[in-house]
Amino acid sequence: MAKNKNPEKDRLALEVDTYDQWQKDQNIPIIRGFFVEDIKTVEVAPWDLKGGLGAFVNLDGCGDINDAYVCEIPPGGKLKPQKHIYEEMVYIASGHGATTVWQSKGKKHSFEWGPGSLFAIPLNAWYQHFNGSGSEPARYFAVTNSSFMMRLFHNVDFIFGDNYSFTDRFDPDKDDYFSKKGTLHGRFFLSTNYVDNTHTVQLYDYSERGAGGTNIKFDLAGNTMGAHISEFPVGTYKKGHKHGPGAHVIILSGKGYSNLWPAGTEMRRVDWKQGSVVVPPMDWFHQHFNGGAEPARYLALRWGSFRYRFMRPEGQTSTYTSIKLGGNQIEYEDEDPRVHKEFEAGVKAAGAKCKMGAFHPRCTAK
Repeated sequence: MAKNKNPEKDRLALEVDTYDQWQKDQNIPIIRGFFVEDIKTVEVAPWDLKGGLGAFVNLDGCGDINDAYVCEIPPGGKLKPQKHIYEEMVYIASGHGATTVWQSKGKKHSFEWGPGSLFAIPLNAWYQHFNGSGSEPARYFAVTNSSFMMRLFHNVDFIFGDNYSFTDRFDPDKDDYFSKKGTLHGRFFLSTNYVDNTHTVQLYDYSERGAGGTNIKFDLAGNTMGAHISEFPVGTYKKGHKHGPGAHVIILSGKGYSNLWPAGTEMRRVDWKQGSVVVPPMDWFHQHFNGGAEPARYLALRWGSFRYRFMRPEGQTSTYTSIKLGGNQIEYEDEDPRVHKEFEAGVKAAGAKCKMGAFHPRCTAK
């Protein structure tokens, strides 16, 4: 018998990727790469599963642990009712409408949304989205863990056809599920199921990341996935840091750029604006800069609920502890000197003033 000369090739020939095949079967565009310039303008195509238009967004930084998609509801239209045994967080990019959510038994819950709204679909509950305008489309951006769940069970019928009701996550007998304000834990940890407007929601001190930044972290619908919003003032930038894959950073307001790089390599820059999305790859350092004349705010949809432990390795170090102390954050005094020099020149060209003097030892701005 001849010896196998390429066992890896044989293994790949036998490999089954349930998520990849399901995704191809949807017959809609798949956006890949490093960065999306504007989720409001990406190409979408008819998507039978949803009953609207859609496109997958599988950026390199996802690391195959989660995914995203854009979906558009035509004017006066509605999507098909559906449910699934994977988590999904929804950010409304444009338009106004409403969503109805229900279990197989119990009353239906409906709530309205508009640009900037954020909510999560309760696990395996039925839901349906409606466009409230007869003249304008509505578009949303969703981050899910469907890729993880489909590859775990490798059975699409189970993903969309299981009938178990997770009433511990969504109890249809509680009238205020999508209307209550939520519970704030500590300084900036909020348990809620609906955020009316991510552009204006109150944020709290996040000096750990530097330069007068503010933040709020969400536990949405009892998910193992999580979300947070960060904002940093004009003329400032955040400290460089690294973490695991799959954090979809959606720019809510402002104009600027991010540097991203694996340790020991040259930095890669992406320029962003409202509607842009970037996903830093696993263990890549990244640093966000406000290069415009208004505060910059972003929403990150990702793995990592602050309430429910999942896939968090023992001994994992903090993203806001200095690398000199074993953490994953680069303090201002330890960053490449070119970083601050380029930032000062950039904000000056944009007609803004650098305000890093109180935070950065190399800042020359007064």
